[in-house]
Amino acid sequence: MAHVNPHFQQLPGSYLFSEIARRTAAYQEANPQAALIRMGIGDVTQPLAPAVVEAMHAAVDDLAAAESFHGYGPEQGYGFLRETIAQHDFAARNIAIGADEIFISDGAKSDCGNIGDIFSLDCKVAVCDPVYPVYVDSNAMAGRAGDWDPAAECWTNIYYMPTTAENGFVPALPDQPVDLVYLCSPNNPTGTVLGREALERWVRWANKHDAVILFDAAYERFVVEEGVPRSIYEIDGAETCAIEFRSFSKTAGFTGARCGYTVVPKALVRDGQSLHGLWNRRQCTKFNGASYVIQRGAAAVYTAEGEAQVEATLDIYRANAATIRAGLEAAGFAVYGGVNSPYIWCKTPEGMGSWEFFDLLLNRLSIVTTPGAGFGPAGEGYIRLTAFNSPEATAEAMERIKTHFA
Repeated sequence: MAHVNPHFQQLPGSYLFSEIARRTAAYQEANPQAALIRMGIGDVTQPLAPAVVEAMHAAVDDLAAAESFHGYGPEQGYGFLRETIAQHDFAARNIAIGADEIFISDGAKSDCGNIGDIFSLDCKVAVCDPVYPVYVDSNAMAGRAGDWDPAAECWTNIYYMPTTAENGFVPALPDQPVDLVYLCSPNNPTGTVLGREALERWVRWANKHDAVILFDAAYERFVVEEGVPRSIYEIDGAETCAIEFRSFSKTAGFTGARCGYTVVPKALVRDGQSLHGLWNRRQCTKFNGASYVIQRGAAAVYTAEGEAQVEATLDIYRANAATIRAGLEAAGFAVYGGVNSPYIWCKTPEGMGSWEFFDLLLNRLSIVTTPGAGFGPAGEGYIRLTAFNSPEATAEAMERIKTHFA
């Protein structure tokens, strides 16, 4: 008899964004005339840059001719993209990352979820709280998380690091043995960043304790303030303790096209094993590589035209974030993030829970947000809003909120 993975059965309820979609669909069905504004799931709304579209069209033409056809590509990614990334994302910032240390994938979410394949099931995992659910759920599915505690709304074998307004959104170093630490900067969901000093502490700690930092830099292109690291490899010693994930989804509009990459330095060794070699083996066994067409489009992001066009789109989202911050503050809310990030973290009205406030905004104002409680215990009492919308819809949402809460 075939048995199912018992760890899946321990997962509580549905995935956060599936529940948001369910409630939103129910509201739309009951209110078909409502002018819904979506500020919940972080999906982009602006089209791909013209340079990217042109490159993809040309790549499709390549596939239409025998002499330029591409079948299976390298599991690690095509050299033209890996080399371009190494030059523009790292060498240009004086970071020594080789093209062969870069693994192209179909997105950072997949890699964040799959990276656990190369680590032992008895590794102790630490996450920030609040946290992007993929970090927790993927480890729960693998069997590392222990048991779900419904009263505490957390897993018994996950080490939760409060990352809140009270500590400046900078998690304290663990006070017990931890093997794998997920850090995200700019942070999802809070929209805050980790400064150089904080990352230096984490790198020193990880190297001292032979831990590995799993650093999610999916939103690094949103950083505008000077001195804020966009890569953990800006920190001396990170190449011996950190794996970095990046994405074209939010920075270049690839949420539907799907492309990202993971950096695994060759200097990163644990148990006498090269993690670079282990990840390469994992990818070669379980992944056939991102498509040729998509990788050509991703490479176009780094051309002069692509760079300017992508930056123009990012400026739209940055302006939206500023509009949201200003609107919420004018309505009397305490808000965080939204400066180096497309996410704004908003405190709910006194005594109101995250899902309760979510329902209020949906049912009274036709605005979809994300309840902070869905990101962990420390997210209770907050909601997350995203800047991924049109300027007009963003301004309208803030007018609705300011009018209702004035």
